[in-house]
Amino acid sequence: MNPENKKMNPEAFKQAISEAVSVLQKGGVILYPTDTVWGLGCDATNSEAVRRIYQIKHRADSKSMLCLCDAIGRVDYYFQNVPEVAWDLWEVADKPLTLILPRARNVAPELIAADGTMGMRITSEKVSQTLCARLKHPLVSTSANISGQPTARCFADISPEIKEAVDYIVPLRQDETENPAPSGIIKVGDGGLIQVIR
Repeated sequence: MNPENKKMNPEAFKQAISEAVSVLQKGGVILYPTDTVWGLGCDATNSEAVRRIYQIKHRADSKSMLCLCDAIGRVDYYFQNVPEVAWDLWEVADKPLTLILPRARNVAPELIAADGTMGMRITSEKVSQTLCARLKHPLVSTSANISGQPTARCFADISPEIKEAVDYIVPLRQDETENPAPSGIIKVGDGGLIQVIR
């Protein structure tokens, strides 16, 4: 059974989402479950929060981080002229798919690579999707580990250093022991040129 299909207590879910969104709106950093592994997240439009995630991960700010969006209809706002093939790739994807698209905009500059691209994934997992919808902005999503160390596959694998560095840990899906695969990654260039990265 997929983690997102497991039932969550409605009241606990509502409370956790409300608290997480409040922290995000204040520029905080959260630890939260996604459609793949647990992630460090913040409001993708908040430069200060994005820089904090780089600091928490001890990651060079030249290495860009991807964003999650709750609905495909919101993507256009964050990229100028999305290549047509990108819509087709998301439409046929049968697993989480991150697309690196050109001409990113309307997000923290720290998230945009030197060539103007940014990674975006449409999440259908309940926690991350609801967070994005309530925040009304994309959520930064980067693996919850110090840069260079192994990716934490489930909540139990996340180091104390990471847990202590964030402002809020979403208290949902923490007892799961599944070992989810990371998303596929495809870079889509102008003219529909496709490069499979993972």
